[in-house]
Amino acid sequence: MNNFFCADHSREIQEDVIGSATNYQTYILVECPTPWVAEAFNSKWVPDNLRILVEDVKRAKLPINFLLIANDQSHRGEETTLLIYQQQEGLSNGYRKQEFKLPNIEQVAGFVSKWLAGVTADYAIESSSTRDILVCTHGSHDQCCAKYGNPFYFHAENTISDLQLKDMRIWRSSHFGGHRFAPTAIDFPQGRYYGVLDSDTFKSILTHTGDIQCLNKVYRGWGILPNALQILERELMLRLGWDWFNYQVTGKILEKSLDNNTILGELSFEQPSGTLYTYQAKLIKDDVKTQILKGSCHASQEIVSVKYAVSNLWLVAKKVATYS
Repeated sequence: MNNFFCADHSREIQEDVIGSATNYQTYILVECPTPWVAEAFNSKWVPDNLRILVEDVKRAKLPINFLLIANDQSHRGEETTLLIYQQQEGLSNGYRKQEFKLPNIEQVAGFVSKWLAGVTADYAIESSSTRDILVCTHGSHDQCCAKYGNPFYFHAENTISDLQLKDMRIWRSSHFGGHRFAPTAIDFPQGRYYGVLDSDTFKSILTHTGDIQCLNKVYRGWGILPNALQILERELMLRLGWDWFNYQVTGKILEKSLDNNTILGELSFEQPSGTLYTYQAKLIKDDVKTQILKGSCHASQEIVSVKYAVSNLWLVAKKVATYS
């Protein structure tokens, strides 16, 4: 039995969780009852054609992440929910959602193959403004997601019903990275990642209220941005408050030093009023926060978790919207 818990170790050394959101263009979420084995798509309810499709997509190195999702109704359901979240070009507030209800999980692979080829089939349902919150409870992949993810999932379900939040769904999810930050979650359609969650910060995330500084501890970053820029985004978010969540954002890395210790990043955001701001910042490797650690409970080798600090931040341009 492995007595090393990567999440406990990460907390002990006070690892900063920022910059750990993974960057995918597309998420394909397939409803599938638990239990799931360590490699989720080898689980018994996953048909061979779907497992093969996932392997093919991985082999082709497409920027697509397949995840299994389930809730308390999944094993009773007569149909299979398929959610596809796609990143937008340019200024955006996250991902665009398409939701489909398929008669059963056997039909997912054929449907997704057509979708990838640009053939849109039916089964679409009205993509409402629902938020889908994924909590990793994939304990067979990493024991920390069982130890912290499972209790948190139940707690989160209760919180959502206590707050009577409509248009909000919570799902168990297979592994999406960063189990040492368990309990960890992705909040779609924005695609923001969180870790080391507790009840108070979760409430703030759901309602966008309370002291925004609480995100300093739990915000892993925004999946639409490169990892180093996630640190710059957090900096602006903490300065500008919860309104930040209503802004359209885009960012890019302008230059990197050869040793990757210094990065020049740029982030533009548009407020609902139409005013567009562009900031640039110098990001410098933070030797204090950069740590060597085990990335998961069963890791045989340690990894270097590189962190950056925003050394200076300046406004490059401000364009006020003009309405003729």
